[in-house]
Amino acid sequence: MTKPIRRIPTEAQEQRALFEWINFEKKVHPELGLCFHIPNEAKRSYALALELQREGMRAGVPDIFLAVPTKTYHGLFIEMKRRKGGRLSDAQRGWISALNRVGYLAVVCKGWTEARDTILDYLRT
Repeated sequence: MTKPIRRIPTEAQEQRALFEWINFEKKVHPELGLCFHIPNEAKRSYALALELQREGMRAGVPDIFLAVPTKTYHGLFIEMKRRKGGRLSDAQRGWISALNRVGYLAVVCKGWTEARDTILDYLRT
């Protein structure tokens, strides 16, 4: 008997699941309406990538931002990764470190449930 193949959701699938939860959970936590995706990772033509860089796009910026300050932090940045696999680039490490130094909470979450738990913990700080 062969084992069923278990596919690991992609980063995009994990992120969609997180925003489905966010859209549902906004009824309980309206501040989640201030959570959004920063579209830095899409494949683009060289010309479009150059134009977006001129407009301020920066490599390594985390995927998700919750623009809600707490007593401790200015806001929450999440770099979303798959549950298994996925590595941080040097640029991502640099942004996470810099954001943490200036008063934001910037974290890496593997999978949407880890991101959900991080957001709920953050809102309690």
